[in-house]
Amino acid sequence: MAESRSVVIAALIANGAIAVLKFVGFLLTGSAAMLSETYQSVSDTGNQVFLLVGIRYSKRSADRTHPFGYGKSQFFYSFLVSVLLFGVAGIESARKGYEAIVGESAFHVSNATLPVIDVTLSGAQVSYLVLSLAILFEIYALKKAHAGMKAQIEEHDWSGFREAFRKTSDVTTLTALTEDSIALAAAAIGMVGIYLTEQTSNVIYDGIAALVIGLLLMGFAAALAWQNKRLLLGESLPADEERRLRDLVADYDGVSRVVDFRSVYFGPEEIIVTADVAFESGFDTDEIDDRITAIKKAVRGAEPQVRNMYIEPET
Repeated sequence: MAESRSVVIAALIANGAIAVLKFVGFLLTGSAAMLSETYQSVSDTGNQVFLLVGIRYSKRSADRTHPFGYGKSQFFYSFLVSVLLFGVAGIESARKGYEAIVGESAFHVSNATLPVIDVTLSGAQVSYLVLSLAILFEIYALKKAHAGMKAQIEEHDWSGFREAFRKTSDVTTLTALTEDSIALAAAAIGMVGIYLTEQTSNVIYDGIAALVIGLLLMGFAAALAWQNKRLLLGESLPADEERRLRDLVADYDGVSRVVDFRSVYFGPEEIIVTADVAFESGFDTDEIDDRITAIKKAVRGAEPQVRNMYIEPET
């Protein structure tokens, strides 16, 4: 949890600074790609605020209304990030790009109308400077998020980032890692669009860059929403990991068979396990209780993410 929080704070500092730089760059150049970049960085900054709220809320102790704690709040706030921030920013960026491509004559900011300004050589230089600084800030944030996800991969012995994306329950670190990667790609796309506009004096390339950035953001929004949906709906451990724990219980001394075995995520790296276990005949109540206690200890030792385990003895 502490690692996730430090990742988010690093991203918040970087993205807040980047958002200001990009907005200044947009005001100086009028570039549609730079405006899309501004949307993306403002969204990233809001993203970190939502994630920090989720982390703080998830630390609340279990109570009567939430007997298993508030861990799922991180899934909820990460879902809000994908829908309200990245989705909206992606759609708006794509719209601005489309308007630039088809030749809309103005950007509309609040109640004022600002004429489109072609990206001149000096304007392009401003954009290059802003995007270069943005890339440096993003690399700083990405390095922090990459280290956090790498630690999880090593801890769980996953094959790489692709498996981690499918299996991790730490959506906070996952979101920060993915958004920082997307931000670097978006900065590169914006720079290419501005360069082509400068060289050809045709603003269509600037518009195409903005459109591509918008589509990139919407794609990420959909992927992140799907990732959080599975956890909000109560996904179990991956089949191979659940089977490993089930086999551990089935092979334990005195266990006849495992009648039922279930697991569910109730927060980042917080799992609840329930099992109906048939014990061999001849055990009295105290002996069964001792074995249940020992099984719980063995399961938690094999999988530290298991916070609670409930075993129902079957006769």
